[in-house]
This record gives sequence, C-alpha cells and structure tokens, in this order.
Amino acid sequence: MIRFRPMLKTEFEAYYLGYFIPDYAAEISSNYGLSSDEAIAQAKREIAEDLPNGPETEGQTLVCILDVQDGDEQVVGYLWFRADPVSSSAFINDIYVFPHFQNKGYGKATLNALQDVLDEMGIQHLRLRVAADNERAKHVYEATGFRLTGFNMTKRIGKG
Repeated sequence: MIRFRPMLKTEFEAYYLGYFIPDYAAEISSNYGLSSDEAIAQAKREIAEDLPNGPETEGQTLVCILDVQDGDEQVVGYLWFRADPVSSSAFINDIYVFPHFQNKGYGKATLNALQDVLDEMGIQHLRLRVAADNERAKHVYEATGFRLTGFNMTKRIGKG
C-alpha cells in the first residue's frame, strides 16, 4: 500500500542535490541543446524560483512515497505536485521512484494513490509534462489513464 508523508528538509536536500538537479539538467541538455553547465545552471534557477522555501514552499506539495507493509514504512521515492482548488486541477512536477524500486509497480501505485488524495480534495483534473525521450515515464502515465493533449516544441536560435 502506498501512502505519503511530508518531505523533511533533510530529505529535500537529498532530493534536490542528489536527484532532481542532475536529472532535470540532463533532460534540459538533451531536449534544449544546452551544455551540461548551462543546463545545471538553468535547473538550479528554476527550482530556486519554484521552491524558494524548499518543502515548505506555499502552494507546492513535496512528499515522500511510502510503501507500507505489515505496519512497516519504507521510503521508495519522492513526489512533487501543486493542487489548485480554484481550477479543480493539479499538476505533477515530478515523480521519482528510487532505482532499486523501479519496475515493481510503484510508479503506477503512486499515481493511483495520488488520484485518491486529490479526489478527496475535490480535484477533477490531473496534469503533467513528460520529456519526449522519457519512454519509461510515458508508459507509466499512459497505463494509468493519462492521454496526450499536445506537443511542446523547441528550436535553439542565436549564437549563444
């Protein structure tokens, strides 16, 4: 069974530095043609804007994904989302299942548990963005009922 609990500041540091910045920078570099250094700088800028107070940033929800079995809880990953009750929608910024727990159904179980939480909040629409080259994530999202609503496109211009 999957449950969530608020991410601690110490866990945020591990999430931010150990996973999110390197992973997001690799996506930026791959999809937008930036150098590794440029991509890391952009990833750091964006997370500083989006999460100025880390896990305590108002309007953002960062939680640990817990696998609960026989009363024992084990952290299997992290989830970051933003719910907007006014528009009755939520946006998933990031789901991360630790590598040694991947391919065991935790991604799908996390999405199903999140849907239950959001449904209780009166949220009716769940959205996300997935990188074009992230086939693993696209498979999980499609398997849990997400559908394609458009394409993001980019073109690098200029000399810099």
